[in-house]
Amino acid sequence: MAIDDPLDEHEQSERVLAWLRQNGIALVGGIVLGLAAIGGWKWWGHHQHTEALADADRYQQVISAIEAGDPEAASRITTLDNGVYAELAGLELASRQVRAGDNEKAIATLRGIKPADERMATIVHQRLARLLVDAGKGEEAIGLLEGADTAMALEVRGDAEYALGKTDDARSAYMQALTRMDVASPRRKLLELKLMEVGGKPDDSEVRS
Repeated sequence: MAIDDPLDEHEQSERVLAWLRQNGIALVGGIVLGLAAIGGWKWWGHHQHTEALADADRYQQVISAIEAGDPEAASRITTLDNGVYAELAGLELASRQVRAGDNEKAIATLRGIKPADERMATIVHQRLARLLVDAGKGEEAIGLLEGADTAMALEVRGDAEYALGKTDDARSAYMQALTRMDVASPRRKLLELKLMEVGGKPDDSEVRS
């Protein structure tokens, strides 16, 4: 058997060389493609990181313009490619407009925000509904809050119902809001006062919870 070993090794070597001659190009190509894929993935990661930094920088520039009272701030929001940044900038602009006493502009700004994320949509709708109540558009405000059951949404709904003269519905909304509001919330006292104004008692809502 020992005499046959060199022959076996020689045959094996020849077979390996033959296989390489037949498949060498494919093998090398596979290695090149693998390296290219790794390099491409790294490039894509770097590109994404660079884009994220650029988006954040543009967002900060828009926020600075809003804070500075730049009249072009609203139009600059439209230049933000990142949807979330555009939505956040819109909320910030609306808040500034409210502080400046220009609720009509704030309403228009909030109407222009079309969030895809449900949680963001809830925030936008609640803020818009509150402004609509102040603008005497209670029915529209209630429509925006349809199906919402957070403490804030129910409180705003109660405000809308009260503004429309529907004290029973307002009382029901305020009582539900209290059952969903943290006992340590700074808004709780105000909500209790609203409930009492429409003939309700805070203790009643606590019993229901």
